[in-house]
Amino acid sequence: MGDWFTVEKIDADTSIISEYRHWEETHCYLLNGHGRSLLIDTGLGICDIHDEVVKLTDRPVTAVATHIHWDHIGGHQYFPDLYAHEEELDWLAGHFPLTIETVRDMVADRCALPEGYDVSGYEMFQGRPSEILRGGEKIDIGGRTIEVIHTPGHSPGHMCFWEPARGYLFTGDLIYKDTLFAYYPSTDPEAYLASLEKLALLPAKKVFPAHHSLDIQPEIIVRMRDSFRELKKNGKLHHGSGIFDYGDWAVWL
Repeated sequence: MGDWFTVEKIDADTSIISEYRHWEETHCYLLNGHGRSLLIDTGLGICDIHDEVVKLTDRPVTAVATHIHWDHIGGHQYFPDLYAHEEELDWLAGHFPLTIETVRDMVADRCALPEGYDVSGYEMFQGRPSEILRGGEKIDIGGRTIEVIHTPGHSPGHMCFWEPARGYLFTGDLIYKDTLFAYYPSTDPEAYLASLEKLALLPAKKVFPAHHSLDIQPEIIVRMRDSFRELKKNGKLHHGSGIFDYGDWAVWL
């Protein structure tokens, strides 16, 4: 299972831990401060992300979820100090809107599973976070401060993480190059636009998504916002209106 994760460096204190053998190509981010490290998302949980994290930091690790979907909290069990948004606490307490059988099918979908891995034993992490976030908090990890931005749309408690000093914006599932999902009952297209409006105001220098291509520039935020504005103007910013393709990204409403 040693080749499940791919690790890349953003800078001396920041790493990307990716899972390219699943079609969603999930990315987690480890930010090292002087006092502790912050792990943004913990991946699918097919293999133990903790084994990779301890190679990259000797500091205590706080795990924070951009949102409580199975492919972002798979390794939460290894990090007792974990943060989550108040809007999705029910999903950590047995009330996730998909059955475990559906989730297992999604885990195995178009995935080069490790030899011997039994997907029938896959379970979604359940538990109580050590800290509940609402948006607006500042997480100090020692020499680095990361701001929490509540960005609902993809999910009710979705969060992005902004590091003003470096201009880093970690966007979770709100922004990435591929088809954005905003058609589930738990998504909110109008809230999605409001979140894009919020992020478009930030002077981001680098954007780090939770899925697919890492070759993504801050200008995509404005393009997405403008496209969502146009969909709203045309009366199409609602569930069931279809899939809209904009070249290097699309949205499924």
